[in-house]
Amino acid sequence: MPSASVHSSGGSKPPLATGGSQRLAAALALARDTKALCLGSGAILHTAAVFSAQFPGKRAHLVADSTTYAVAGRRVQAILSAAGLSGREPIILPAASLAAEYSWIEQLVGCLRTHDLIPVAVGSGTINDLVKLASHLTGRTYLCVGTAASMDGYNAYGASITRHGAKQTFNCPAPKAVIADSDILRAAPSALTASGYADLQAKITAGADWILADELGVEPIAPQAWHLVQDGLRAALADPAGARAGDPAAVTALTDALMLVGFAMQGLQSSRPASGAEHQFSHLWDMEHLTYEGASPSHGFKVGVATLAVASLYEALLHQPLDRIDIDDCCARWPDWSEIARQIHTLFGDADFITTPLTETQAKHPSREVLHAQLTRLQTHWPALRARLQAQLLPTTELRRRLQLVGAPVTLEAIGLTRERLRWSFRRAYHIRRRFTVLDLAVRTAQLENCLDELFAPGGCWSDQP
Repeated sequence: MPSASVHSSGGSKPPLATGGSQRLAAALALARDTKALCLGSGAILHTAAVFSAQFPGKRAHLVADSTTYAVAGRRVQAILSAAGLSGREPIILPAASLAAEYSWIEQLVGCLRTHDLIPVAVGSGTINDLVKLASHLTGRTYLCVGTAASMDGYNAYGASITRHGAKQTFNCPAPKAVIADSDILRAAPSALTASGYADLQAKITAGADWILADELGVEPIAPQAWHLVQDGLRAALADPAGARAGDPAAVTALTDALMLVGFAMQGLQSSRPASGAEHQFSHLWDMEHLTYEGASPSHGFKVGVATLAVASLYEALLHQPLDRIDIDDCCARWPDWSEIARQIHTLFGDADFITTPLTETQAKHPSREVLHAQLTRLQTHWPALRARLQAQLLPTTELRRRLQLVGAPVTLEAIGLTRERLRWSFRRAYHIRRRFTVLDLAVRTAQLENCLDELFAPGGCWSDQP
């Protein structure tokens, strides 16, 4: 018998949370968009029931790629058809060439505009983001059936799509219902689970970045979203080897944590709870068309290596006496916007997405008066802030060890990078998003180049010499 837990909110029946995570049930009760969450062994068998409850009187149009259709889509289609809920033959996209690119959105929108059926996305990151945005653009909600614990976006607000060469987060609601069958998730290739683990581990540095923004008065921490992500994070990351082996407890813990991250983003309608400087590196590499052995590394693998880069920058900065920085000198040397724009044109001279760094950097570029106030606050709060950051972070060596255990890349070469390119990425990633992160702290305190010299020097974290 299936042991899935069906959580629901709204309607005449109380939320069900038999055997499932009480934290997930509580998060669902507060969710803006998602009204049903079905997790556990045999969850896929509840597809028709969940669909009927959430979309009464409607019929479904399944969307998958050639891989996810074989894994779960064919079975979902059979379940929907047997219940009289399938309204059309499924859309099966080519897995080999599929990407989170806007051209696929246009194709899906063209299909969906021919009917009023409810899309059922069967897949993981790319399929879910494509269907999420296409559904929104055609004025409807959708149901998602996950096929791997590979990322945190199943029930997240927004879709990350590349358009005109730039990675963008489009505002669009999360799915109305999510189904994640643990038997299917556990059977997924271990690389997909490793990708999800790496994406979850990135919440450690993302949390540190939010602490920075909060402490310096840039963006206050939203307590509810913070606790959804951070309270159980260490426990969910405790067994990387078990997650790699498909251990039920480890994969369940990983899945639950990824869903909680999605609810945090959904509630805040922002990726801030999940995304910091490490995601800026990943977005940059997407926009630069980073490939390894002819293919783009997974989101989680890029974020995993980027997390190591960001953690190493934190370690270099935390050794600096920032409570003794020369504030007047920093402000006197702070360039005006015209100089910054010139630097950006030089730094991104080979890029086809120059508008993004210009727009994002201008949005966050402070005046000298604002910078002076921020650095004064930093100077006053640095001892307490440093202790708070040290409590949040894990050593780069420990983060690397866990990625190795779960089977995720830990070297630059494993995702197609060189040390020279990584050093440039520290400089370029700062300009990709307006979000305040450790990169902003390093730039505003004039410490970035000093830290990079340390990290890339012989014996440093990113040296080519041991």
